[in-house]
Amino acid sequence: MRLFGFRRLAAICLAAIAAAAAGASTSLLGVCGPFTDTTNDTFCPFVLEIFTLGITTGTTPTTFSPSDNVTRLQMAAFLSRTVDRVLDRGSRRAALEMFWRIQNPVRLSTTSVGDLPRGVASDGADIWVANRDSGTVSRVRGSDGRLLDTWTGATNADQFVVAIGRVLLTGQTSPGRLYQVRAAQPAGAVSTVASNLGDDSIGIAFDGVRIWTANFSGPSVSIVTPGLVVPWTVTTVGTGFTAPTGALFDGSNVWVTDFTVGKLFKLDAAGAILQTVTVGTQPAFPVFDGGNLWVPNIGSSSVSVVRAATGVVLATLTGNGLNQPQFASFDGERVLVTSPAGDMLSLWKAADFSPIGSYATGIGNGPTAVCNDGVSFWVALSGVDALARF
Repeated sequence: MRLFGFRRLAAICLAAIAAAAAGASTSLLGVCGPFTDTTNDTFCPFVLEIFTLGITTGTTPTTFSPSDNVTRLQMAAFLSRTVDRVLDRGSRRAALEMFWRIQNPVRLSTTSVGDLPRGVASDGADIWVANRDSGTVSRVRGSDGRLLDTWTGATNADQFVVAIGRVLLTGQTSPGRLYQVRAAQPAGAVSTVASNLGDDSIGIAFDGVRIWTANFSGPSVSIVTPGLVVPWTVTTVGTGFTAPTGALFDGSNVWVTDFTVGKLFKLDAAGAILQTVTVGTQPAFPVFDGGNLWVPNIGSSSVSVVRAATGVVLATLTGNGLNQPQFASFDGERVLVTSPAGDMLSLWKAADFSPIGSYATGIGNGPTAVCNDGVSFWVALSGVDALARF
């Protein structure tokens, strides 16, 4: 729906420009909405739509100037406003009339989960929480934050990926483990589908076929191929890694952060390093926004924004509440970054990297992992063993 809307509005912009070009040789007289210099013809609905959406308001309150040329700077403004309006209107939050943001930590709605929640993920309906110290997995209903179920047996549970009809999570053990939860089955003990990953498995990603884990103390990356029976087949690659931490898939390649050396690695299908990107100090758990990777850097209290197509660092973000940031999440419009050291949440506009605001979660709450379900951000508060809706 969003893509269709963007294409349509982009076409409207181009149609308006075409109308301007056509007007260069044609006398345009008549009325189109507030504009007295634009005829009420087939182009008028397009003009009115981009006027109503605020993409362009004309050259004066009553003139559209259809014969004027459009510069590249003006076109950039038109397209930028188009993207903004589509995102504003096309999100699930807009459909639910949720145009507000939490401003006060006492307004955070929380759910008590297990001990030391470390990882969170959404399956579109429910939120899954990995509780490291209690070795449990909590399932929280996304509509009202009610704790639904608890699974046990997930020793040192850490990070999640929801894929192939399963909830998969890493175990930071030696050797590392990969656990599985079947959401359709009654709660009980998690099942271990692989117990021979590299040491201290933390980050996890899925490429459509295989599961990838970043093994901090391996130091290595494990590639797991799901099968009909367990244990699943595991291939572990250690060349070039020092302390792999976070992992994600951008639709083409898997990327892994390396905590000790301050690098972001782009991997090929066999786990070999294709490209090395220098980011900040102690990079942790990144997120992909469809075009760029956002990498929180704990040691430098910054976020590196990296273009996935080229590996170029587009921006290094600081301030806006960033204080040893660890995790990032994307909701289709905004990126939320957690800073457990400062008990802060930092919100950024993904389109232009501008800061939206920073929000305190309360002293000692320790916001760590974060995910989004299309409506709300969900943040693990490791300091108080709770899950918060933001």
